[in-house]
Amino acid sequence: MIPLLHDFSGSRVLVFGGGPVGARKARRFAREAEVVVVSPSFADADFGDATRKRAAPDPAEVPDWIDRIEPALVVAATDDSEVNAAVEDAARERGLLVNRADHSGERAPGSVVLPAMARSDPVVVGVSTQGHAPAVSAVLRDEIDAQLDGAGELATFVGALRDRLDERDIDSRDRRDVLAAVAASESIRTRLAEGETDRAHDGVEKLLRKTKA
Repeated sequence: MIPLLHDFSGSRVLVFGGGPVGARKARRFAREAEVVVVSPSFADADFGDATRKRAAPDPAEVPDWIDRIEPALVVAATDDSEVNAAVEDAARERGLLVNRADHSGERAPGSVVLPAMARSDPVVVGVSTQGHAPAVSAVLRDEIDAQLDGAGELATFVGALRDRLDERDIDSRDRRDVLAAVAASESIRTRLAEGETDRAHDGVEKLLRKTKA
């Protein structure tokens, strides 16, 4: 499997299953997508901004739900393997992305495996064991999450800095060197994490002077 990032903004995601797993999937996708969860009952859990529809579709009714919702991705997260299989089959027949929560290990071509994610927006790090050991993914995600303090602020700062340097008469190689130095600078990252943006800019100017020297 090759990890990819997919923008679900403006898309729909259809989740079959209202238990804790379905709730977790719904919260994940509700950050961007319009999420619909179909289940006869719902766990006492947070479903994010998902729309919950109380229904108990049998395998023969699954395709109709998919056709009505028109999702970009379908999640099979019920406790009924026959329903989950019907969800997977119907999604594949329609060329849709599908995530089946009751499978582990090897997946069929086209399957989507959701990684454990650590994030400090706009930085996102996903960790996956390709479905073999989610508990390991979770442990590694927590370790990485502890290292992301200030990473989001740094990424935003470096992105804006790149645009500013493009407007200045600076050699392209020097621009790359400065951006790399800023990205690797613990002092600048710390200043940004502490909200000291002006001091971070001072650090950039020092790096620029060194480059020109």
